Amino acid sequence: MNKYIRALIDLPTATYKILILKLSHGRNFGFSQPIFMSPFSEITLDKGGKMTIGKKFRQRSASRIRVRKSADLVIGNDISLNHGCMIVSRESIIIGDGVQFGPNVLLYDHDHDYKAIGGISAGKYKTQPIEIGDNVWLGAGAIILKGSKIGANSVVAAGSIIRGEFPNNSLVYQTKETKVR
Repeated sequence: MNKYIRALIDLPTATYKILILKLSHGRNFGFSQPIFMSPFSEITLDKGGKMTIGKKFRQRSASRIRVRKSADLVIGNDISLNHGCMIVSRESIIIGDGVQFGPNVLLYDHDHDYKAIGGISAGKYKTQPIEIGDNVWLGAGAIILKGSKIGANSVVAAGSIIRGEFPNNSLVYQTKETKVR
């Protein structure tokens, strides 16, 4: 029953948000219906940024998407962003079809350039694209950093912080050890 009540709220919310984005950004924003968005989710598309959302997109509460000036974000079909996820594109992020995000997953295609004159407050960034293949599962709390390429049908384990290239059908995880003295 809960999913039907959520759909009754999320579908009109998505329609409203998508309409505002389309009116504000025209050709720089593309989408396919149906889309479901929590009223407590956010999408920010800066002037000059481009974003495309595929069919059956679901965005839960407290998840945020930010596409900055001159950046691209392509979201495939049948994508589910769980609670607390954040995607920030300053260059390019491509997400394939059927990708599932656990809660609190973070994607950043940039780092602050702290060595720039003026430090972090100068607002300089180092960027590299992110590509996520089809049917990838990103576990709870995973952090995907700039320059990452995750092959199709892969799983990134909960709590992993990754950067690099991972082939199709990979299980990407980090060994963690708990010690008590």
